[in-house]
Amino acid sequence: MRIALLSDEPADIHQTVQNWLSQRGHEVIPYGAIATGEECPWAPAAEEAALSVLQGDCDEGIFFCWTGTGISMAANKLEGIRAALCTDPETAEGARIWNHANVLCLSNRSLTAEMAEAILTAWFDAEKGTKGQEGVDLLKRLDHSHRR
Repeated sequence: MRIALLSDEPADIHQTVQNWLSQRGHEVIPYGAIATGEECPWAPAAEEAALSVLQGDCDEGIFFCWTGTGISMAANKLEGIRAALCTDPETAEGARIWNHANVLCLSNRSLTAEMAEAILTAWFDAEKGTKGQEGVDLLKRLDHSHRR
């Protein structure tokens, strides 16, 4: 599987995640600071990496920022992206099963190597299927006409 791996800033945890992905046969496609080693603005970096998922260049994404919140907000602006900020394995598994998440968002600040491996295992081992489909369908139909 081709994974878009993005961060807006360099962090030590990225190497743990890259190693875990590579050991399990995934191809890592780097974006943002993971590609350049330099800090970059999180919103456009999220857009670039999310577009790679939407366009089929990558199958899924794993996006980082300091808290994981901003990067998930930016990614979710693109229709078809379901980015989930996950801080534990149970949330990652639930995001896959019930929300059909295709982008995992993580925190550069708080994620330990042990927790990263546990979250990644839960994310990739979660059974993809039809559970949660009704909710995903309702999400797609949300009316955005109330926006100003």
